[in-house]
Amino acid sequence: MNELMVILGWLGVFAPVGLGAIGSAIGVTIAGQAAIGAMLETDSGYGRFVGVAAIPSSTVIYGIVVMFSLQRTITPENGAGLFGIGILTGLALAYTSVWQGKACASAIAASKSKPEIFGLSLAPAAIVEGFAVFTFVFALVLAGNIKG
Repeated sequence: MNELMVILGWLGVFAPVGLGAIGSAIGVTIAGQAAIGAMLETDSGYGRFVGVAAIPSSTVIYGIVVMFSLQRTITPENGAGLFGIGILTGLALAYTSVWQGKACASAIAASKSKPEIFGLSLAPAAIVEGFAVFTFVFALVLAGNIKG
């Protein structure tokens, strides 16, 4: 049982990076596909489409920081806490990345036809980013309470 808790602890330490990277890759792919489509249909504004497509990549950065905050000597006593924080943070980061990619794709699709709404169309993606930031901050707070 002690070995299992240590293994789970290690999974928890890496989960925010691994799951955050998976979610970021999916989110950037979704938004990137919309950006490529928009570039085929417009004569300018390519840079902003590419920039918006990269927005979901922020969650993997949050995952890296959380991983560093969870990094400590892993024991049977702290393994469950590390696992819980890491897995749930990773899942939340992955989930927000995917939905942020969809929000960015919608913003790209809307702004290719109506460029004047570009900034406003990013509001849903920014709101989703806020949920990722909440997860990030709370994970850092909780990580500070784990002994090790």
